[in-house]
Amino acid sequence: MVKDRDGEDMSQNIKSGFVTLIGRPNVGKSTLMNHLIGQKIAITSKKPQTTRNRIQTVYTEEGKGQIVFLDTPGIHKAKNKLGQYMVNVAERTLRDVDVVLWLVEPSNFIGAGERHILEKLRKINTPVILIINKTDTVKKEDILAYIDTYRKEYDFAEIVPLSALRGENTEILPDLIFKYLPYGPMFYDEDTVTDQPERQIVAEIIREKSLHALNEEVPHGIAVTIEQMKERKKGGIIDIEATVICEKESHKGIIIGKGGAMLKKIGSNARFEIERMLEHQVNLNLWVKVKKDWRDSDFLIKNFGYRESEE
Repeated sequence: MVKDRDGEDMSQNIKSGFVTLIGRPNVGKSTLMNHLIGQKIAITSKKPQTTRNRIQTVYTEEGKGQIVFLDTPGIHKAKNKLGQYMVNVAERTLRDVDVVLWLVEPSNFIGAGERHILEKLRKINTPVILIINKTDTVKKEDILAYIDTYRKEYDFAEIVPLSALRGENTEILPDLIFKYLPYGPMFYDEDTVTDQPERQIVAEIIREKSLHALNEEVPHGIAVTIEQMKERKKGGIIDIEATVICEKESHKGIIIGKGGAMLKKIGSNARFEIERMLEHQVNLNLWVKVKKDWRDSDFLIKNFGYRESEE
């Protein structure tokens, strides 16, 4: 029960609910979610399939309530078991939430990927808010035409053009979302920002820095596991041992780089961001292992933290 300072029940006056962000890979779902909650939880990259798990973050506004955001993997045509797992996670959340935020890029053309998502949306009764993202990349006078293109296809609760990267027009989203949430008490304490364990966020930061540093053929086949994460009794330094998993011996050589230069670059970039998140000095040691075709192994997919049954 939520009470005010006089002990009165406030749950009748606040709204709380779950909101999923869906869309094709690389439309800006993680960027938008990070912007709305005011800090980085989900990793971002220009490469597709950056988000692999469903990531839960919490937005709390005093007097109004709480929005629990679910950032999902991009919906795409799966090429392996990991890809199918990712699509299943994304599509299943449509049935479990109070509001759907569907992100698309500004265009007059609705491609096969968007039409696949439209078919999924037509099977649910959940309010859908269409987000036309990346408006900073197009002429403002063309945006109305993009809105009209999508309005003809589906009865959206709202249509919002914005730029998640630049924070343009994002400030109106929370109020629009609250409009469609049910009344009820908050699910989390007001200080909660995410349900993700620190180890998982650390692993994802290392994977993000790998995505940024490596060329096209390697990143899709990368996973990161945290072998150890322990704070020293004296000095307050956190020692982290992590392994970067790849699928081929040739990829291992690329990740390590000449004289270990690439791995050192990934580690240095990751350590900077991990230290900022943990507010501690970090000693990060990275290793590289080959697990051939792990993305098609049910055992290894689960072993690396992608457990569909737990969603």
